[in-house]
Formats: sequence, C-alpha cells, structure tokens
Amino acid sequence: MFKVDIKKEIIDHCKKQVEKYNFGQRGYADGTKDQQLTGIIGQTVVADLYDMPWVEGGEGFDEGKDLLVSGKVVDIKTMGRTTDVRDYYVNNFVGLQKDYKTDIYIFCSLNKTTNELTICGWVSKKELFERAQFFKKGTTRTRSDGSTFQTFTDLYEIANNALNNVDTVEELKKDTMMKPK
Repeated sequence: MFKVDIKKEIIDHCKKQVEKYNFGQRGYADGTKDQQLTGIIGQTVVADLYDMPWVEGGEGFDEGKDLLVSGKVVDIKTMGRTTDVRDYYVNNFVGLQKDYKTDIYIFCSLNKTTNELTICGWVSKKELFERAQFFKKGTTRTRSDGSTFQTFTDLYEIANNALNNVDTVEELKKDTMMKPK
C-alpha cells in the first residue's frame, strides 16, 4: 500500500463534477452524492497517477470502465474512511457490477480527515471472485469496530491483505500493464 496526497485542484474539480452530474446510473445502489464524490476523487487521483485525463461527468455512465491501461479495462473502487487504512480492512464490491467488462480492479481508501488516498492494491477480475467473500442481500455484517449493518444488495468483500500489493506508483503501473493473473 502507498499513500498519495490529493491535490486541491483535484478535489475542487471532482466537487464540480458531482454537483453538475449524477454518477449513479445503475438505477439501484447508485450511492449518495458523498459516496459518488469519494469514488470520483479516487478515480481522478489514479487517472492523474497514470497521466490520464481527469473524470468528466458529461461522458455519461462508464459501466466500470474508469481507465484503459495497455488494452485492459480498469475500474477504480474507493471507500471513504476517517482513519488510515489497515491491512485487514475490507473493500466492498457491489454484486450488481460483476458482469461489467472489467479486467482489473484497483482498490483505494480515501481518508477524508487528511485528504490522502491510499492505493490498497489491485486484483484481476478472476482474482477478485476467487479471493473475496460473498454476502447475499440482507446479510448482517460486523465491522472491525463491532458495529453492524445489513447489506442492501449482494456484496463481495475483499481484505486489503488479499489484494496484489504495490508500494509505489511505478509498481502499480508496471503490474497493471502486465497480463492479469
């Protein structure tokens, strides 16, 4: 895992995009404006790391196609937190997205207190479904702090320590440009 300080320009750009556009276009489990902002910030920071254009909401629903890297479709998944991420924390993957034509997932955590994005790691689509735990809609889940919630849709959880680890931007770029495992 590694952290990236988020540029103020990226935060300002993402806020404008979320104010102007609705990024939740599945019709169900679309996320609140705050959740959409978290996702757009994560996606924009990672695009910036790859020297790619920032997210523009006018392009419409992306169906999990956040970046195209060496011919592979990459989806950036970002969870908002108020603490630094731990290796045992899980990343959520909404089951409604499992049929999207995605090759690689990069999982990130946005610390909303420090405005840092942690690149937690990445997996191929095949690895995601081999390593993640599946929970049917309505399952009661218990967080590491003991609090609980019920899943509002089918949900996959993958722990940070189950992701392919990367410690630098260079490692991330190199790994995701290779053939997915």
